[in-house]
Amino acid sequence: MVTTTRLTFEEYLTYSDGTDTRYELVQGELVPMSLGEGQHGAIAEFLNDVFRAEIKRLGREWTSKQMTVGIRSPRGGRWDTSRIPDVMVISLEQWRNLRTREAVIELNEPAPFLVVEVVIETTKTVDYRAKRLEYNVREIPEYVVVDPLSSKITVFNSIEGLYEATEFLGGDRVQLQTFPELSLTVEQVLEAE
Repeated sequence: MVTTTRLTFEEYLTYSDGTDTRYELVQGELVPMSLGEGQHGAIAEFLNDVFRAEIKRLGREWTSKQMTVGIRSPRGGRWDTSRIPDVMVISLEQWRNLRTREAVIELNEPAPFLVVEVVIETTKTVDYRAKRLEYNVREIPEYVVVDPLSSKITVFNSIEGLYEATEFLGGDRVQLQTFPELSLTVEQVLEAE
């Protein structure tokens, strides 16, 4: 961890260490965000582009954002948590409301429609466990974990308040509730350039 003292959410929003390092706030502690390998960025960019094209095709008042919007999560205890997903799909109205303030979706604001995390070695446990719990508590309808390390994509859909997981491998078509007509295979996502 970078800090030995815990920060409040308000302190996190104004924190600067004079570098370009981006941080998530996890139970009051700053956690530097790794860029990951090139594959991580390629996958996130590919999905962001695919989601934007599908949103446009469907004529929805939504947008897809890549690593630019945070989401505040309630955690047990008194310390705050705020994550910055790799890709997030939200309404255009919500995005417009974030333009003149810190781009963090607050606890009292609508949850994103879809959140994607791309696994790297150092985030595997966090992506599958901690974020799954946090995003479920935030009632995000769909959470996608793209795991190049295991060559699979896991889609968590909220059913009666709990996430149920479906795994997709190889040539499987990834089935998303948010974009039910999208035809995308695991191989296409993992081979993104």
